[in-house]
Amino acid sequence: MHNKEENIMTNEKILVTQSSMPPYEEYIEAIKPLWESHWLTNMGTYHKELEEELKQYLGVPELSLMVNGHMALELAIQSFDFPEGSEVITTPFTFISTTHAIVRNRLKPVFCDVKEEDGTIDETKIEDLITEHTVAIVPVHVYGNVCNVEEIQRIADKYNLKVIYDAAHAFGVTYKGKGIGNYGDASIFSFHATKVFNTIEGGAVTFSDHKMYEKLYNLKNFGIRGEELVTSVGANAKMNEFCAIMGLCNLKHLDEALKNRQERYEHYRKGLEKVKGIRFFKMNKYATNNFAYFPIVIEDDYRITRDELYGKFHENNIYARKYFYPITADQACFRNKYKNADLFRARELAKSVLILPFYESLQFENIDRIIEKIKMY
Repeated sequence: MHNKEENIMTNEKILVTQSSMPPYEEYIEAIKPLWESHWLTNMGTYHKELEEELKQYLGVPELSLMVNGHMALELAIQSFDFPEGSEVITTPFTFISTTHAIVRNRLKPVFCDVKEEDGTIDETKIEDLITEHTVAIVPVHVYGNVCNVEEIQRIADKYNLKVIYDAAHAFGVTYKGKGIGNYGDASIFSFHATKVFNTIEGGAVTFSDHKMYEKLYNLKNFGIRGEELVTSVGANAKMNEFCAIMGLCNLKHLDEALKNRQERYEHYRKGLEKVKGIRFFKMNKYATNNFAYFPIVIEDDYRITRDELYGKFHENNIYARKYFYPITADQACFRNKYKNADLFRARELAKSVLILPFYESLQFENIDRIIEKIKMY
């Protein structure tokens, strides 16, 4: 009987992530007032409260809540009114949303290679890609790893370019004591259910110019400024009150969640740091870690390939993820359509990175099971 139970446990399905949620009773109690007000959306009380709470938590002067991280980026880019067909330098080693947001604004992505040590955009290659049509740089703090913000800003200032950071992975990260949302002309965050902090679905734009708040308000609310007044063309990208309340509840438990994530992160590191052929991304010594993901790089001297390890995991109900593969420049919708410089490092990383299951309540026994599988092959 014991052996049968043990076998069931070792075959337990381990997903790559699991959403953080507050206690059931806490959320149910928090949403009760909605049955009194019937105010479920359109920048209600909880929407406004969450904006203020997040400004404090992220240490930013201005913040606009959005329905999701993608619309946050799409509307942030749109708010700058770049001429149609202009070029935006960006990374191909990112979630597809980053590239979609550029293209859906009728702009042309110009792909820049990344750095092997941390996966962020290679700032030394940006200037060679700038033309008379370049208007902006959209770097990504991939896996929460901070880009070289000083050098990127120097380049942007030299060529009069805007910098819009995709900080979807970097919620709560600080760099040199400042919230990561303070860098560039704007930064966007995702509060998707899979993120460190979630509102079920949600996102935000952070920035310093208050005029941008008014512009984003118009863009996310159909341009409506009064019962009989529509001042500009806009979309519908408002966060509803149920999502805002989920955010307010989750924010109360975030410090505890981060502590739990850190413990699991360190457990993984300790178990894998001496395994030949397994490499970790280099952390920026001036940045904090939000423990958003646990990526490993499978190098040539590991006994099997990344794809083979991925397959072995799936055979054992361990659902790691090839994140990101392929790079966005090689996806069917973008392949051979845009300027495609030498992207050797991005492609090599895409073929060798594996995101291991990681979340705040992941059992240590399951982490050990994953570590043993990696050591076994």
